[in-house]
Amino acid sequence: MSNLIYIGYEFIVSPLQPGVEILIAELGYAGFESFVETDEGVIAYIQKEEWNADILNDIQILESDEFKITYTFKDIEQTNWNAEWEKNFNPIVVDDVCAVRAPFHKKFDTQYDIIIEPKMSFGTGHHETTHMMIQHILKNDFTNKSVLDMGCGTGVLAILTEMKGAKPIDAVDYDNWCYLNSLENVERNNCKHITVIEGDASVLTGNKYDIIIANINRNILLQDMETYASCLNKNGTLFLSGFYNDDIPLIQEECEKHLLKFEEKLERNLWVSLKFLN
Repeated sequence: MSNLIYIGYEFIVSPLQPGVEILIAELGYAGFESFVETDEGVIAYIQKEEWNADILNDIQILESDEFKITYTFKDIEQTNWNAEWEKNFNPIVVDDVCAVRAPFHKKFDTQYDIIIEPKMSFGTGHHETTHMMIQHILKNDFTNKSVLDMGCGTGVLAILTEMKGAKPIDAVDYDNWCYLNSLENVERNNCKHITVIEGDASVLTGNKYDIIIANINRNILLQDMETYASCLNKNGTLFLSGFYNDDIPLIQEECEKHLLKFEEKLERNLWVSLKFLN
């Protein structure tokens, strides 16, 4: 990592929340790798070789009338990423049942205790979509269920499904950093039934699962829905997140096209998570 050149975007966001959370999620999907929250907004980092002049074109919140967001950007000096994470990554507890923390945090008195070193990966549990996916997993039976965690990020959701009795589990992400980070976190949590795979939906051909978890974004979900449906066992369950309330009609229409029936909706600020049955 030491030879990589990064570009840093400094965003000033008003209102701060949930603006910063939404912005971080959208920037993560666009390829930004690391984020440091500030008193006024967030600083986001992307590798210079991954950057292009249109990188912010699909960041929807920048066009929203509900938020005022300004930004500047520049090449940055080498950064000690782990030190930045340690300063800014706080532990979370979901529904008093599941804790997500780093190795340097004190253990919580919760039923499930997940230890991750998030580094630059997306999916620490802090974002609304990951939080809701954790809630879905906590509420549903995963005992001896085969599971796909699509867009696994840090691997936190796959790890929780194993803690709830799922096996076998595939955790898939196209980003090499997420792939490597998930491998580390799977080992750190002593998981025995998770296979981490680097790739996109094309690696799923011929696979079958009882439960599919896909926390990505609207466009990728719509693009890959046919693949998810073909990989889902009869009476299987599909959990989706990574999109807004206004996106539900598009998502639901695509699901129904593949005979997936809507079952439940979770909502957190402007984000939603849906459950469908096969």
